[in-house]
Amino acid sequence: MAVKITAAIINDALLRSCWQSTPLLERMPPANLVITVRHKRKQTHPQTTQITFGAQLVMSHSRYFALIPAAGVGARMGAYCPKQYLHIAGKAILRYAVDAFLANAAINHTYVVVSADDAFIDEVVPAGLARVTVLRCGGATRKDSVMNGLDAIQATLADDDWVLVHDAARPGLTPMLIHKLIDAIGEHAVGGLLALPVVDTVKRQDASRVQTIAREGLWLAQTPQMFRYPLLRRALQEVEHVTDEASAIEALGLTPSLVEGHLCNLKVTLPSDLEIAKCLLGLV
Repeated sequence: MAVKITAAIINDALLRSCWQSTPLLERMPPANLVITVRHKRKQTHPQTTQITFGAQLVMSHSRYFALIPAAGVGARMGAYCPKQYLHIAGKAILRYAVDAFLANAAINHTYVVVSADDAFIDEVVPAGLARVTVLRCGGATRKDSVMNGLDAIQATLADDDWVLVHDAARPGLTPMLIHKLIDAIGEHAVGGLLALPVVDTVKRQDASRVQTIAREGLWLAQTPQMFRYPLLRRALQEVEHVTDEASAIEALGLTPSLVEGHLCNLKVTLPSDLEIAKCLLGLV
């Protein structure tokens, strides 16, 4: 009998403890923990069972890197600064996202891509913060920022490394959602993303009428969106018009995996979203 305990249900304290005590784990990300239980009958007591436990860590050589494009201006928010720098309970929206990756032991490093003249980032992500690097190479669009970021860290990444691209304006990301995504994707040939199945009735309006659209099979894309470095780079290079990283992958004829996310992982876009985010984060 084999019992599998995935990384999603092992808390970060246990993961960090394993890293500190095992040199191999210090160099590699956490993977599935497989506990094998062998049953052996005793000859003198046929009805009793002697159980021996053996633990084996099945490790992948892949590493996980977070990339947060944060060069947008957030025009629809109409605020005094880009929306990722607005505060919720005294903390910048962007910093919530950064802290979620820092709290997850699987993430080797987090990169934040901002514009060259960004005047806010140094206060939110100060120099010297462990496992975080700010890249001042943001572009005019999200796609440009992600591509520039991938170019900037090209020498760091290997072909089997995973890149998790996350919206700077999603403060509700949690370490457990990151665990869930990594565990669900595993060694998937393409990769995937967090998303929510549509539960409300969907309407489409045009100039002449309103139509109800079947919601079966419809999902709302969230982030992180997780793909291996070479595939992500190729997709963004070859596909001109994209709305997110997954759409570039889809344009190549590939099918990303959809992993159910959570309502707390809201993208802050409009002023009213700030109050919703406070509620979802339990800050009201």
